[in-house]
Amino acid sequence: MAGAVAFALPFAGKAFAQTGEKVLRVAMTVSDVPLTTGAPSQGTEGLRFMGITVYDGLVRWDLSKADEAAKLVPGLAESWTVDEQDTTRWTFRLRQGVKFHDGSEFNADAVVWNLEKLMKKDAPHFDQAQSTQAAQYYGGIDSWSKVDDYTVEIRSKRPDSVLIYNLANLFFSSPARWKELGGSWEEFAFKASGTGPWIVDKFVPRERIELVRNKNYWDPGRIPKCDRLVLLPMPDPNTRIAALLAGQVDFVEAPPPDAIPRLRASGMQIVTNQYPHIWCYEISAREDSPFGDVRVRQAANLAIDRDGLVKLLGGLAVPAKGMVTEGHPWFGKPNFDLRYDPEEAKRLLAEAGYGPEKPAQIKVIIAPSGSGQMQPIPMNEYIKENFAAVGIDMEFEVLDWESLRGRRRAGAAAPENEGRDGVNNSWAFWDPDIALLKTAASYEAPPTGYNWGNFSNPEVDELVKKAKETFDQQEQDKILADIHSRIVDEAMWIWMVHDLNPRALSPKVEGFVQAQSWLQDLTSVEIS
Repeated sequence: MAGAVAFALPFAGKAFAQTGEKVLRVAMTVSDVPLTTGAPSQGTEGLRFMGITVYDGLVRWDLSKADEAAKLVPGLAESWTVDEQDTTRWTFRLRQGVKFHDGSEFNADAVVWNLEKLMKKDAPHFDQAQSTQAAQYYGGIDSWSKVDDYTVEIRSKRPDSVLIYNLANLFFSSPARWKELGGSWEEFAFKASGTGPWIVDKFVPRERIELVRNKNYWDPGRIPKCDRLVLLPMPDPNTRIAALLAGQVDFVEAPPPDAIPRLRASGMQIVTNQYPHIWCYEISAREDSPFGDVRVRQAANLAIDRDGLVKLLGGLAVPAKGMVTEGHPWFGKPNFDLRYDPEEAKRLLAEAGYGPEKPAQIKVIIAPSGSGQMQPIPMNEYIKENFAAVGIDMEFEVLDWESLRGRRRAGAAAPENEGRDGVNNSWAFWDPDIALLKTAASYEAPPTGYNWGNFSNPEVDELVKKAKETFDQQEQDKILADIHSRIVDEAMWIWMVHDLNPRALSPKVEGFVQAQSWLQDLTSVEIS
């Protein structure tokens, strides 16, 4: 396999040794380079490697600490305020002196232009590809306007205390570069221009993208230590490990657990940290699915031996008790305990009309790799065996990661998802929207919301509305804890484990700080 990797990656070894550059080569889990134009594809791994590298948002996550959860800090906006009399009105004061990679100025006009490229379908620069990827983040925005050259106003559709979290994932492309390239987003993809700490240098679709250091980056503390960052799509975990051991990459996402001892014996660094992650099935609560019955949803959660799953993963995970971890401010006090109890699972299934002669038939969409997906094939096979033992017969539909994400964005009610009862899309809980509000509210269906399976609970809907209107964090946390308790009791999803986010690094890699986040900052990394 190492030989095969050497053949596939001739550019990744000695090619840069002759230049004197410090080069960091990263093996991603995705099968293609994420969309480069400003709204990355490929899920959060796309945000990690093609969002916060080349681009910036109005706000950003502070990823400089390993011992505490990442927090939002000012980005391209130096500050922001919410009108106390009209909480749908947000005002952002922009950072002055920021330049796009092409030398043009970032200002209020650029903010307006970028929001139009996502949301104004009759704008000449509207881009459907970017709009599709960013829909989950701009869905709460109603309007926007320039106040002056360095001030913009954004209005939300309704009071939305968590809008600021979504804005961290909306990135700003250069209007000047787009115009320079004749108004072509296809051309822009190869000569992308943002304001971020890395600049696109070379791009070969499905093969690699090379970024170089932005020595003029507006934040001196985040000017990259390496000269060049090479991002390589490698969806197969064994290929990633072979490339690392062969010295052809320096940094590997999601090493398989059974490879960890060998990697350590070879002198590789294995880094882990807790972060807001849940590996789960988003399931259909519709009447045409067995999961439309809460007893079947609860039985499925009780059927899973989560301790055994953690063992399968080499200890690199924690059993789940819900969407968020125990001890989290939003955990609350659920009455339903996500334990391993196959006998109770059988009883609930029998009560719902299923049994050995009539197993519950379900079909779940899975992918062999992807952002945050851990080790999806062995994990899904393990759960299939757990389900079979209690009377649930699960069939898989296997798609590549980006196709799966498309089916997740379509929702369970979409024609292409007819007959599908769930989608194995690992999830985050870094902000209230993605964790609870847009997943649980009945009116938050895809593509702007996350309620894939059309879960509906009137009391939860009222709590979601209340949380959105509550700008005091402590009071909001209490509401969120109540929402979490209710969705666990209703078994809204099937929750398995929380990932510990393992990465394997060459001994040459120095300075990497693994943040408690899905995002990671590579600007601090050096190659010895």
